[in-house]
Amino acid sequence: MKATVVVTLKPEVLDPQGDAVRRALEKLGFQGVKGVRVGKLIEIELDDAQARAPGVADKLRKMADELLANPVIEDFDVKV
Repeated sequence: MKATVVVTLKPEVLDPQGDAVRRALEKLGFQGVKGVRVGKLIEIELDDAQARAPGVADKLRKMADELLANPVIEDFDVKV
C-alpha cells in the first residue's frame, strides 16, 4: 500500500521559491498567476501488514511530525 504525505509551508511563511516560479511562469507567457507556493509530496510504501495495522494513519502523522516536515514552518496532510 502506498501512503502520501503532502508538506506545505504555513501561510504566514514567505516562499521565495514559489515567487521565483511565479516570475518564471510570467516570463514564459503564462499571465494571470497571482501566486505560487512550493511544497513537497512524499510517497511511503507500506507492507500489507503495516498497512492493515490499527493506527497506521497515526504512525504516518508521527513520521511527518518528527522527520518529514518542519512543524515550525510547515503543515502536512497524510493520505492513506
